[in-house]
Amino acid sequence: MGTTPTQPTPVCFRLRVRPELVPEYRARHAAVWPEMLEALAESGWLDYRIFVADDGTCVGTFRTHDLGASLAGMAARDVNSRWQAEMQPFFEGLDRPADESFELIPLAFDLGAQLEALHHRPRS
Repeated sequence: MGTTPTQPTPVCFRLRVRPELVPEYRARHAAVWPEMLEALAESGWLDYRIFVADDGTCVGTFRTHDLGASLAGMAARDVNSRWQAEMQPFFEGLDRPADESFELIPLAFDLGAQLEALHHRPRS
């Protein structure tokens, strides 16, 4: 018998973009370098999204089978080093690249997981 593949784990993180640079940050992310897009996909960053409020609040979400491996996969790529260097000036209070500095936000609620558990409960 084979093993059942595990579902990717959701990840959420927070950063702070300088409010005056939010429009340019959004513009840069509207046209991410193709090599960077491919590197993210190859490193296991699934369904990656970034939300940025006008005040600079930046929240990113993605799914991955292995967060450590996904981060290490990007850290090993030259394109990531170049991208992080270009993005560094956009962030407030970071002394390291954003992908090494973001604050992970713990998952508190997952509708799909709870519905799945509800529908697969043993009946009494």
